[in-house]
Amino acid sequence: MARQVQYTFKGTTKIIAFSYDRFNDLYEAAAAAEGIDLSGFLAMEQQVAKTAKDKAAIKNFRQQAFTNMGFSNISFLRDET
Repeated sequence: MARQVQYTFKGTTKIIAFSYDRFNDLYEAAAAAEGIDLSGFLAMEQQVAKTAKDKAAIKNFRQQAFTNMGFSNISFLRDET
């Protein structure tokens, strides 16, 4: 079953194909579609994961970082059958 990710980048809504074979999560897929290098972000995310007391801190860090990059409304699209 093919999955799709919908996101808004700097005011433009886009839909891309998603596969767990290529990406770990939908945030990485959206960044790759826009040509953004996430190496610095991923290193910082690992540090947050090591020091955070709960998973909410990691999720909050990810959402704030992607908002600062210009992304919003990143989500999977539902299959309409």
